[in-house]
Amino acid sequence: MRIIGIDPGYAICGYGIIDVVGSSLKPVTYGVITTEAKTPEASRLEIIFNELSDILEEFRPQKFGIEKLYFARNVTTGIGVAQARGVTLLAASQQDLPIYEYTPLQVKQSVVGYGKATKEQVIYMTMNLLGIREKIKPDDAADALAIAICTAHSSHTDTLKQILQL
Repeated sequence: MRIIGIDPGYAICGYGIIDVVGSSLKPVTYGVITTEAKTPEASRLEIIFNELSDILEEFRPQKFGIEKLYFARNVTTGIGVAQARGVTLLAASQQDLPIYEYTPLQVKQSVVGYGKATKEQVIYMTMNLLGIREKIKPDDAADALAIAICTAHSSHTDTLKQILQL
């Protein structure tokens, strides 16, 4: 099974694609979609949508995991992120992908086993779980891979629940 994880962002949108082979997780690709600050808002959203649509077409994931939004301090920044998140969801919907949403706490719990893990701990465990030796850069790509891992773990739980209900 192929899974894409998305760390939504307006300036930097992280993506990470993994394959689940039995109980193993294998990295396929990861990176970021970036938009320039001076680019008009609608154009920035179009760039994110078009680039993500191309990635979805090329790699054909079966599941789409994305981070839920939460507003800590800066609501203005949050609006741009929400808009970027919206176009990523639209791209997934147009590919008929099932969408799974997770809070940062759920992702940390799934990847590290501790919901208050630091960013460094999440990156370290993401690298270990995927067998990646070099530090994943930028952090947005690492976060996206962690979201893909969380989606994979969630999928295994869903499968077990279905088996137990039979």
